Amino acid sequence: MLLAIDVGNTNTVLGCIADGKILNIVRLQTGRNETWAELSIKLKQLLDIYEIDPRGFDGAIISSVVPEVTDNYKEAVYKLCGVRCMVVGPGIKTGMNVRIDDPGTLAGDIVVGSVAAMVCYGAPSIVIDMGTATTMSVLDETGAFIGGSISPGVKISMDALTDRTALLPGLQLDQPKKAIGRNTIDCMRSGIMLGAACMLDGMVERMEEELGCKATIVATGGIAKFVLPLCKREMIYDKDLLVKGLAVLYRENRK
Repeated sequence: MLLAIDVGNTNTVLGCIADGKILNIVRLQTGRNETWAELSIKLKQLLDIYEIDPRGFDGAIISSVVPEVTDNYKEAVYKLCGVRCMVVGPGIKTGMNVRIDDPGTLAGDIVVGSVAAMVCYGAPSIVIDMGTATTMSVLDETGAFIGGSISPGVKISMDALTDRTALLPGLQLDQPKKAIGRNTIDCMRSGIMLGAACMLDGMVERMEEELGCKATIVATGGIAKFVLPLCKREMIYDKDLLVKGLAVLYRENRK
């Protein structure tokens, strides 16, 4: 059984995979100040809930965009499960040609999502990950990673709007009824939610123009399920995309 860990700026995703099948996925808040001991206690409690033996894992892999958390997770997994974590980073085999200015700067989560999209959905494809930031990664018709875009996430935009404007209230990520809002809350929902959807539609159109062909659009991340229904362009929502990518990378590098 494989333990897959994806550490994001806001949330951490843990997945248990056996015989290529995802058994359980849990999302936790990323604790930047938690020690390896605290993380191992949390992991032990989660595994107990799902009645999983910590010593039943024969491998583990981690992707992280929070360097200070990575080593603590590695130590926690080793102490609890007795296996060393494979880390997504420079030197790991991806099977993907990376054609950008500095391949060494490519974040682990973007690598993982792109590999998963290439294996599960083919190329050309555009991978959208909507979390703390909204990232869009582009694979050309050969499956090569050729670049993408990074923009503030929906939650960041919403928090900035409500925190910096004294008269605007907080709101939840509900779908707006219309583009033309008739009260303050509806106007904010329209701007934030429909604005995010229009951004995705527009960026996909421009990226496909540069690619010279249509692409498969795959989206993941906690915010995507709220925004995708508002998009005009057809997009595939795969909430488990990063866990699938980690499983692929572990399998290929274990060889």
